[in-house]
Amino acid sequence: MKKIITTPISYESIKDLRTGDILYLSGTLVTGRDDVHLRVVKENLTCPFDFEGMAIMHAGPIIKESPDGNAMVAIGPTSSIRMEEYAGDFIRLTGLRMMVGKGGMGEKTSRACKEYGAIHCMFPGGCAVIAAACVQRIAGVYWRELGMPEALWEMRVKEFGPLIVTIDTTGANLFLENKAYYASRLDACKKPVLDSVKDIMQIKASK
Repeated sequence: MKKIITTPISYESIKDLRTGDILYLSGTLVTGRDDVHLRVVKENLTCPFDFEGMAIMHAGPIIKESPDGNAMVAIGPTSSIRMEEYAGDFIRLTGLRMMVGKGGMGEKTSRACKEYGAIHCMFPGGCAVIAAACVQRIAGVYWRELGMPEALWEMRVKEFGPLIVTIDTTGANLFLENKAYYASRLDACKKPVLDSVKDIMQIKASK
């Protein structure tokens, strides 16, 4: 059964999600990248959008701007790890419940998700046009002076996804855990390969 999360997002609606779960988002989704995090965390500026219980997408969208209304053309996710330094404080300061981006995030974000009850989700890369099709309309734009990719674009979305949970409210981190797991298996995986060419390497070395 398709799991759909609707904004505003309560802690109760996400507390039982675990890494690897797939969900979809309906309601409000706002874009925001490096400059937005810097303004809120480092420059102590009040964000013009209230992120309490909301979701942010690390993305630089392409918007067709018109006096008759703005339209989403493409919205590809940015690598979330770029926001790692400031994401924890951003969650603390804004009450953000969900982050969406490409790839995973690190230990600082994991700790903040556990402490403040938030999650990070991965949207598949290379699907910018598919993502745009989930955007029903653009409801507003804030900090437009930052430029189109960095501005806060407020969107109304319907079943935006698929989104894969990479950090859950327990602080579990899918990317860090997988990295550790595969690193632990590296030597065991290399051994049969090295053994299979050992004789060839010895012959070459003796010549």
